Amino acid sequence: MHGGLSPELANPQQISRIMRPTEVPDEGLLCDLLWSDPDRDVQGWGDNDRGVSFTFGNEIVDTFLKKHDMDLICRAHQVVEDGYEFFADRRLVTVFSAPNYCGEFDNAAAMMIVEEDLRCSF
Repeated sequence: MHGGLSPELANPQQISRIMRPTEVPDEGLLCDLLWSDPDRDVQGWGDNDRGVSFTFGNEIVDTFLKKHDMDLICRAHQVVEDGYEFFADRRLVTVFSAPNYCGEFDNAAAMMIVEEDLRCSF
């Protein structure tokens, strides 16, 4: 995923049904997939400082993964200091590949390698 989860995402097949190319709306499923962010201080869904989409807490990640028999959500688009950062007991990872983003951040970059046995390394 680029951003994160959406309260409108009932099943992953909805993602493949999004018409492409398309304009990104100010709200709804596509907007949330691009712009939602995890937040350790949020229970459920919360307001996003970006002014668009939502933030989501640990239990949203856990519920989504259990419902769809998945183990990990990998996302991007959010600057993280070490280039990657785990959330929700390592059940979601943010990977950011642009070091020193826009010359304004002192962040590292990362790439994630997923082995055949699904072991991840950075």
